[in-house]
Amino acid sequence: MRARELGRRAVAVGDRVDLVGDTDGAPDTLARIVRIAKRRSVLRRSADDTDPAERVLVANADQLVIVCALADPVPRTGFIDRCLVAAYTGDLDPVLVLTKSDLADPAELQSVYADLDLPMLVTHRVTAPDGSRSVEGIEAVRERLARTVSVMIGHSGVGKSTLVNALVPDAKRATGSVTGVGKGRHTSTSAIALPLADGGWVIDTPGVRSFGLAHVTPDDLLETFDDLLPGTVNCPPNCDHTGPDGGADTTGTGCALDAFVASGESSPGRLASFRRLLASRSGNELDER
Repeated sequence: MRARELGRRAVAVGDRVDLVGDTDGAPDTLARIVRIAKRRSVLRRSADDTDPAERVLVANADQLVIVCALADPVPRTGFIDRCLVAAYTGDLDPVLVLTKSDLADPAELQSVYADLDLPMLVTHRVTAPDGSRSVEGIEAVRERLARTVSVMIGHSGVGKSTLVNALVPDAKRATGSVTGVGKGRHTSTSAIALPLADGGWVIDTPGVRSFGLAHVTPDDLLETFDDLLPGTVNCPPNCDHTGPDGGADTTGTGCALDAFVASGESSPGRLASFRRLLASRSGNELDER
């Protein structure tokens, strides 16, 4: 139970808390959460891109594992971009896991994120003669998650629950098929933390269709691009860093990041990636290609 003195503050999966009462976990015992420790990282979202109220989904995780199918359903870069924004601004290290490489080549999607320091792992499904299925590449995923607290997020149907079941066989997370219109059915309904055999935890989250980023400002994201940050010293007031015209700038001097990159201080790919992630904040649906 949550103590009354916490007010409306919600407790999230991953929170470290102080308890009073009987904490042995036996039947018919009762303990209360009286304090939530300071969070070192958060995965949060708003209801949509017009609602500034934050919802903390997971606290104190080390990395955000973004699961994306290469086909069936088709990959949505808008979804990946918005998850990257959430990871960077929430102090989580992002990892991209591309599933179903037996159906499509991962090279094209990997090239989209080549200018980001983004670990990318690839898996594919293998069907044995007896009809049983396994996941090739799961060992690399297992090694990446070992001894860390990792959050898995992904559209329904991308194989997220299949990965969780391969990592934690006792989890028995429900898996489902993809509908005829290429959208997965939701199979996970609640976030749950599961212990890994090699140490650490994997937190499985429900399949998501929207991921509001109303709480994230351009400066929040810019601070995670250390190589670009010095280039904004000469930006005009109220520059939104979206392009040479300066966006909200009314002085006509334009965003200084273009000149900064042109002088060789950073790469055009890094600036393009930053602006693409910045643009991903503008929509609350995750169906963008």
